[in-house]
Amino acid sequence: MTPGGGPATGGPSTDGPAGRPARGVAGRPAWRAADRAADRAADRAARRTGARRVPFLLAAGLCLLAGLDAALVLLDLPAPVTGDRLPSVHGVLLVLGFAGTLVALERAVALGGRWPYAAPALLGAGGLLLLTPADPAVPRLLLVAGCATLVALYACFWRRRPSAALAAQAAGAVSALGGALLWLGGLDVPRLLPWLVAFLVLTIAGERLELARVTVLAPAAEPAFLACVAAVAAGVAATLMWPAPGTLLLGAALLALVAWLVLHDVARRLLRSTGLPRFTAGCMLAGYGWLALAGTLWLVTGPVTDGTRYDAVVHAVFLGFVMSMIMAHAPVILPAVLRRPLPHHPAMTVAAWLLHLSLVLRVFLGDLRDAEAAWRLGGALNIAAVLLFAVTAVTASVTATRSGDRAAPKGHARRDGRHPTSGPTPAPASAPDADSLSAPATDLASASAPDTDPAPASAPDRDPDPAAASVPDPAAASVPAPTPDTDRPRTSR
Repeated sequence: MTPGGGPATGGPSTDGPAGRPARGVAGRPAWRAADRAADRAADRAARRTGARRVPFLLAAGLCLLAGLDAALVLLDLPAPVTGDRLPSVHGVLLVLGFAGTLVALERAVALGGRWPYAAPALLGAGGLLLLTPADPAVPRLLLVAGCATLVALYACFWRRRPSAALAAQAAGAVSALGGALLWLGGLDVPRLLPWLVAFLVLTIAGERLELARVTVLAPAAEPAFLACVAAVAAGVAATLMWPAPGTLLLGAALLALVAWLVLHDVARRLLRSTGLPRFTAGCMLAGYGWLALAGTLWLVTGPVTDGTRYDAVVHAVFLGFVMSMIMAHAPVILPAVLRRPLPHHPAMTVAAWLLHLSLVLRVFLGDLRDAEAAWRLGGALNIAAVLLFAVTAVTASVTATRSGDRAAPKGHARRDGRHPTSGPTPAPASAPDADSLSAPATDLASASAPDTDPAPASAPDRDPDPAAASVPDPAAASVPAPTPDTDRPRTSR
């Protein structure tokens, strides 16, 4: 013993009877108190990292709200804000301003560093400037710059590890750049619609391939996938020079791509599960059905630039397919970016059902049967479904965060994600390797599928901040973004 009565240097520490370990604060072992302090510091660092990304999400959210407002104007319904410019920028605002910002932000998170965040910043700023009286050339130039930066991000990923999934996503980014350039050059939105469709469809398809690769794919699966991607890209390019044959090729290519996704995607395996996995699988399979409908309409009717068939194609893709994918993957996308939990809530399922049922009303009765009342009612319910999902997601995330904050001081959460008395607790989303391009779409299904192999919850962040907690990669862009209405008044109504 030392002169002061403490343990001898190098010997076992005791605080009473021989052999008892030293106690820290409130009678807990000192290592446990230090462990808890380290966890709290990591949590604070993770929240600071997420807070730095909030402005990008706010820009995307404002673009979404403005796009929904423009949808009300196009539906001839009362809208909070009206303006001559809103209807004309409706589609680009949602596809590049909203979805493009999300996809670019998720890619920036995956790549790490600071310069990649220029992509979501430029796309978000371009989308917001579309709502102002600024010279239209300024926001269009910003959107072109944002899409070009997104292509540069994929070039960086390609140098790290080329793959078929990355090729598809990069082709989607090139399609976005092509569409932005065509719009800058004066082409109207209905003519560049195939470019916007290819952007989101190929981005999501590439993410689904990443997940499909966790199972054993047949040797011919990836070559067949690349053939579908090449056919989509060829069809998009051909629509500019030869609209009729190009549209037929694009429709056939989309049908082939849907067939590949349905055959190889793990969503079919998850449909018989419960809770979030079943919700995810249902949204994905329903989305594939709507994409198949759009491909069929293009294949059967050829080029459409206005009227009911145009409305049906636009919303089958951007609401039925893209928005359904966003709903499926939101419980991973938001935690990946903001470092806040987003548990699945039953109201999310209600919103998904409302979206698809209202889309049936709008497309099959309103568009294909030319019933204007059904078209208008279905469109209004489409908007209500999107808003219900957004409000539910924000509320569920805030509630879960506050509940976690209140529960944290009551006990120590071990590093394995379990509380010593309350059982398992939700762990933060995992961060895939920067070389791996699995996006939140992939991450969500990976988290819910039993045969996936997500990275450990303690994987390092891709941000340069060394104190940042783990984050998952994303994408919508991963994913994706809804376009709830046409980009010009319906001339056939």
